[in-house]
Amino acid sequence: MSKVDDEHWDGVGQAGIRTMVDSRFRFATTVGGKDTFGVEFMANQKRIENSNGDVYGIPLTLSKLFYKGSAGDWFSAIAIPFGAQFRDLNVTSASSLQEEKGLTDLSFGPPMLHQHNGGAIGVTVRRSNIIASLAQSFRGMGNEHCFSTFGQVVCQLPIRLKLSFLGLCRGPKLASRNFRLGALALPVRLSRYLEDVDTVNEEAFMPSDTNAPESGSVALMLESELDEYQRLGGWIEMKQTNPKILQWAVNLSDTSEDVFGWGVSVGGVVEGPRNWDHFQVESYVKLNLGKRCSLKPGIAYVVDGNSRTLALALRSNCSF
Repeated sequence: MSKVDDEHWDGVGQAGIRTMVDSRFRFATTVGGKDTFGVEFMANQKRIENSNGDVYGIPLTLSKLFYKGSAGDWFSAIAIPFGAQFRDLNVTSASSLQEEKGLTDLSFGPPMLHQHNGGAIGVTVRRSNIIASLAQSFRGMGNEHCFSTFGQVVCQLPIRLKLSFLGLCRGPKLASRNFRLGALALPVRLSRYLEDVDTVNEEAFMPSDTNAPESGSVALMLESELDEYQRLGGWIEMKQTNPKILQWAVNLSDTSEDVFGWGVSVGGVVEGPRNWDHFQVESYVKLNLGKRCSLKPGIAYVVDGNSRTLALALRSNCSF
């Protein structure tokens, strides 16, 4: 592959656009009336070559396991032993609604929500027009482990506007592979596949010093309900390592249950008023195939440094 092709692939990856075919299957069931237990499987066409030169795709793999419990309408807790993303803890909308209103990660909120964090536990408290959540995650990366703390406060304003403040704080890496509690040692390790899935861009913000604190970040999200189906939203994220660099996006979507809906997103990375390091525009049409399935063909135009890339994307959602 030429250097030009590498630049285009890097730009597509940083835009949150997954190449080849990526399938996810989520199953959830209600327990005790209010609690929810769920699992997620995934498969893609990531190439793996054995010693004989044969190429295989990734088989169906258990990628996530979660249990969410509620105590009335004001308190809930969630436990995710592995496969956790902070978007699972995002209290602004349910996971199914997030999938309905976007094409790529640009449409789904700040990058901190998409990072894979191994296992996580979180709690959410609801009072009047304010929702607050706090979560702690643990991720294994080879011989190192990292704790992360995530917090979010959502204010529901009377003008059909949601204002969200998000924060992520990463603790120092732990070089040991074992946690020793007296005579008890618990080796903790995620499978290599689960560690590698969808981790584009995460390593770019991680310092090389093992004892140094990981990069934290803060974000602000806004979402306005224009009518029953149309949503106008946006977000901006700033990382602790370089506060001058801002990542941002503005999204407009129509999740109508009629024949079709649509969506448009614009976003990028900016350093100063004239330095646009990364810029992305995407648009899609949502074709409703009955009440439970939808098909979203779309295009994305990505500017990354000197490279310009036009990508075709196809996303589908089905629920049974």
